[in-house]
Amino acid sequence: MSSEELALFGGTKAVATEQGDLFTWPIITQEDEEAALDVLRKGAMSGIEVTEQFEADFRDWLGMDYALGFNNGTNALLAAMYGCGVGVGDEIICPSITYWASCTSAYSLGATVVFADIDPVTLCMDPKDIERCISERTKAIVVVHYVGHPAAMDEIMAIANKYQVKVIEDVSHAHGGIYKGKKLGTIGHVAGMSMMSGKALAVGEAGMLVTRDREIYERAIALGHYERYDQRIETKSLQPFIELPLGGYKFRMHQLSSAVGRVQLRHYDARHEQISLAMNYFWDLLEDVPGLRAHRPEKGSGIYMGGWYAARGHYVPEELGGLSITRFTEAVRAEGVEDCYPGCNIPLHTHLLNKTADVYSHGKPTRIATSHRDVRQLDSRLPVTEGISARLFTIPWFKHFRKSEIEQYANAYRKAALNYERLLESDQGNPSLLGGWNMFAKLKKKEA
Repeated sequence: MSSEELALFGGTKAVATEQGDLFTWPIITQEDEEAALDVLRKGAMSGIEVTEQFEADFRDWLGMDYALGFNNGTNALLAAMYGCGVGVGDEIICPSITYWASCTSAYSLGATVVFADIDPVTLCMDPKDIERCISERTKAIVVVHYVGHPAAMDEIMAIANKYQVKVIEDVSHAHGGIYKGKKLGTIGHVAGMSMMSGKALAVGEAGMLVTRDREIYERAIALGHYERYDQRIETKSLQPFIELPLGGYKFRMHQLSSAVGRVQLRHYDARHEQISLAMNYFWDLLEDVPGLRAHRPEKGSGIYMGGWYAARGHYVPEELGGLSITRFTEAVRAEGVEDCYPGCNIPLHTHLLNKTADVYSHGKPTRIATSHRDVRQLDSRLPVTEGISARLFTIPWFKHFRKSEIEQYANAYRKAALNYERLLESDQGNPSLLGGWNMFAKLKKKEA
């Protein structure tokens, strides 16, 4: 039991200092402003020359053959699916715990989604559950490096190779992450990622596709980059249709984002190092606290978090007398940690979009409109997915390594955990729904 009285009951808050720029992101300097102004002054907002320079920078950063800029990460992932040949009647496999953009674009291609369970430690797709999901129509596995933690890529790639299906990495949460010496986004057949202004690599409203496969790259061009769909295309099946986008889409990146992106990427590794030092220090301070576990790879594993976007912690209520995560996070907020909330993304398979919605007027639910089987029947076997929100909580996303300030935030979590017996006295339990459809959805108040 802690000797410090909880702020919830009149004690002094653990976080005593103003946060200043501790959480300010992205870091915008005169260099960013001048890059954006240069585009504006040249009237080059709708061109591609700055975007092509950003793509070259990105290729060099990841060591990839091809990079293609998009107006957002959602369309980068859609193009990755199309690049892999996903089409009518096909299936992709994706975790249900993720942002909806990881998979719902498949519906616009006439394909459907099969949801796999997640690993309770990494929070990423559980390789042991993938083969249950595979059928003769499986075209791709969408691997999400969820809230910055790299997925088990060795095992996933082995399964993909066994069944000859493509692997699409969604790196939207994990820019700069490392898996056994390889940067995330370079391990699968293709990767897509968001770089909107809230992400770790934040350049504006933008996305990027990267691959080493020329055909995947050219199919992505053909889908929505009309200005590049020209005589340079080498893929024979695409050559007869050059000049008009096959998808009827216009996906190019806005060049204000491209210009800012070049500057942000130039400084990203150094800033990411500061974030990693800060986040790891926070967790080191809490290693001995019952009920709390770090969501990060084991030391010495050769696996490193990428970005720490929307970072979470594991909650073990059994070590705190069964204290609900709702009551625990309420106590932490009272200590001055404004954005400490329970849960994560609500499982996608529970949303009516993935149950009954008829989006394209097929006369039946879109998810099974072109499918050879009712994939919704597989949703009943996702036990970790359905219970994980009661065992996760948000943590601060530090942008600077300032020990004294980080210590105050860590102490807020420590105080709440060590005073669990006092909190149990007025614990009303968890509401029926935790988390949100978006990454930072706040906890809804429990109805009286």
